Amino acid sequence: MALVILVALGVALWTELGDEPGTSPHTDVPSARDRRDADTPEALAAPRAAAALQPCPAPGDGAGPAALRGIVLECVGDGSQVDIARAVAGRPVVLNLWAYWCGPCADELPAMAEYQRRVGSEVLVLTVHQDENESAALLRLAELGVHLPTVQDGRRRIAAALGVPNVMPATVVLRADGSVAEILPRSFATADDIAAAVDPKIGVP
Repeated sequence: MALVILVALGVALWTELGDEPGTSPHTDVPSARDRRDADTPEALAAPRAAAALQPCPAPGDGAGPAALRGIVLECVGDGSQVDIARAVAGRPVVLNLWAYWCGPCADELPAMAEYQRRVGSEVLVLTVHQDENESAALLRLAELGVHLPTVQDGRRRIAAALGVPNVMPATVVLRADGSVAEILPRSFATADDIAAAVDPKIGVP
């Protein structure tokens, strides 16, 4: 009985620590929910102000990729709802899948921001936070000075719909017609690296 109690206490403590920034909770198992109960609009207000994220994209032209239709996620920057298929419709898109506890993701995000700055409106870079701790995502983005539009996907629905390997970071390149040009389950060090991998796939000069 004592052993059972000790094991239960250990599991509870490990689960609690798993919600703290800098740890790697359940990296191989998607969450059953998109965000924590603690991440209320009131709790997220200050982190949102600090992160100052760009608005999530308005609907583009058409219905968007069939695989993403029906997926509606929260915009991390302001809490609005984003119909993902419609948001990426009619434009080349780079989806960057990451989590706040992922070291290579933190190294890559500034490069993604620089790539977006360079290509301007020719390509949309949308980051997808794949952990239920939304507050930690905002704090990480504020720390990095990255203001890219971001959606909260604690259940990893986008990755599942597109067949992305269970690694982070991962990048999905979508053509303007909604087809998948490339799935890149790797990290990038610079904007030049991203451009070399992405631009030929979607016709960016």
